[in-house]
Amino acid sequence: MLSNGYILILIWIGVLGALTVMAPEWIYRTEFVNGEKVRRVTPLFAVVAVLPLVIWAGFRGNVGDTGAYMEAFADMPASLSGINGYMAGQEKDRGFYFVSAVIKCIVGNRDTIYFIIVAMIQCFLLFKLYRKYSTSFVVSFFLFIASTDYISWIFNGMRQFLAVTITVACFPWILEKKYVRAIIGIVIASLFHQSALLVLPFVFIVQGKAWNKKTLLFIIVVIAAVMFADRFTNILDTMLAETQYKNVVTDWESWQDDGTNILRVMVYSIPAILSLFGIKYIREADDSVINICSNMSIAAAGLYVVSMFTSGIFIGRLPIYFSLYSYILLPWEINRMFTKRSAQLIYIVMVVAYLGFYLYSLRSMGTF
Repeated sequence: MLSNGYILILIWIGVLGALTVMAPEWIYRTEFVNGEKVRRVTPLFAVVAVLPLVIWAGFRGNVGDTGAYMEAFADMPASLSGINGYMAGQEKDRGFYFVSAVIKCIVGNRDTIYFIIVAMIQCFLLFKLYRKYSTSFVVSFFLFIASTDYISWIFNGMRQFLAVTITVACFPWILEKKYVRAIIGIVIASLFHQSALLVLPFVFIVQGKAWNKKTLLFIIVVIAAVMFADRFTNILDTMLAETQYKNVVTDWESWQDDGTNILRVMVYSIPAILSLFGIKYIREADDSVINICSNMSIAAAGLYVVSMFTSGIFIGRLPIYFSLYSYILLPWEINRMFTKRSAQLIYIVMVVAYLGFYLYSLRSMGTF
């Protein structure tokens, strides 16, 4: 049976969308972003918009890995004096466990409050990005929900998603080419989940215009990885031999992981594909935010394609570091690549298609 929450969050986004149309003078304000005068939703509206999701994260029930996180939280010390001994027993992702232990020392053995605090941090870092850089905050919010990313990450893989959102917080430094700050931020994120180190080379790869030589080279590497999947997995196994993911290849083969669902790959590739067809509009705008988001989206699509032929459980968890930027890119593409009348039709098609994908994904997860 489909939980009311999964439908109510969609209704809530519908209400937000209606408010932006009926009372724009209350919702929007003018500010400067990346040197341009733009219209953005107010910080108060963004907080109110995301608050139900944050609260729901604390009362989500036993979704995905929630049970494992509850057990881990129960094993954490209840006083600051016990943290040193506890941390001595942690071999990986020590940043996450340290922060979690500190939270427990503050809130006690109340895992609901713990989940809310973690979700609050994640949502603050992510939706701060959308409020500042998205031409349509509500559309970006809708895409994050309808893609089921909130279930997969806020409700499930929250340790990795905390690392993801820390790398997202580094976006302004990536945009301004303040590489030292960005690298330090990403290294800090890797303390929460080591996979965040994957973002380091992309700090440089995504720079420049959309679909530049660096991104085209990345696509060639993706094609090679797909064509020679067996050799790719052997190389990956060797590269991960001395890390916490040393058994990744063995695990996905023993679990008969047949890769990411092709429908999910197609859905997450739409913004990158549109950026190729609409490259003229992106080049004319020459917006550094959109250029980088386009290249991030290409990276996400490429990794998803590789995961389709290798592992959905492991490789399929990596594109999240890049796919979140697609929710900035897609509304921009619709607004700039189409006439006003056509854009309205495209938005209707987008909403219907994503809702279909949302219900399909929930059914696949066994939610209803």
